[in-house]
Amino acid sequence: PSNKKINIRKHNREAWNRNVERGNEWTQPVGSDLINAARKGIWQINLTPIKPVPKSWFPEIFGADVLCLASGGGQQGPILAAAGARVTVFDNSPLQLAQDRFVADRDGLDLTTVEGDMADLSAFQNETFDLIVHPISNVFVPDVIPVWEEAFRVLRKGGILMSGITNPLIYIFDWELLDDEGLLDIRYSIPYSDLDSLSASSLQRHLEKGNTLEFSHTLEDQIGGQLNAGFQLTGFYEDEWNEDMILNDYFPTFMASRAVKPK
Repeated sequence: PSNKKINIRKHNREAWNRNVERGNEWTQPVGSDLINAARKGIWQINLTPIKPVPKSWFPEIFGADVLCLASGGGQQGPILAAAGARVTVFDNSPLQLAQDRFVADRDGLDLTTVEGDMADLSAFQNETFDLIVHPISNVFVPDVIPVWEEAFRVLRKGGILMSGITNPLIYIFDWELLDDEGLLDIRYSIPYSDLDSLSASSLQRHLEKGNTLEFSHTLEDQIGGQLNAGFQLTGFYEDEWNEDMILNDYFPTFMASRAVKPK
């Protein structure tokens, strides 16, 4: 198909539904033990693979209105709900959202799920939430700027946006060679796009495997985009892959940011 005719959101919805069926680690619901601990005030969540979010980054969670943005999978949302937050989980994949409802039903949690596009939060009014939790996911949309603008709009003044961000450098390599032979071959420039950067034959193989379509975004769009939307950056850390990934030897593959909507 011509690249212009590919419906990115539909493709990625189907790809993430398949990820759920395949048991991808980001689709695995948390166990009742973690929910029970969260009810007692003992909990943590991740925006990136390994490092948990520092406790100092959170507002008072009990009674807070929290949007888990592009964050289905039965992980962050149910834990925050068990900790006492009023949680809405928003995701493009119905099967990912089903994981959150599964935990909510199993453990008696009050939690709302909404299917939609992370760049369009028109389902929500201005200044609805106190906290947005946005784990690594904006690589699945071609333009990240509307994600920041919409997040800013739906947050209350003083509200917090916590985001997991993929280091765009991971996209400069030929991933077919990296996956098949463990070779680091620099092939692409940033900003990278599966649709525009891959050759026609590579893209065809990529689509036939049912892989997600991904877009690197520059750090200017990832960090500068938050600042331009009106946020103040108040926290930052780096992280790596949680598996034996060769890139871990060279640079941090992920980062997390904390930003506040000024009062």
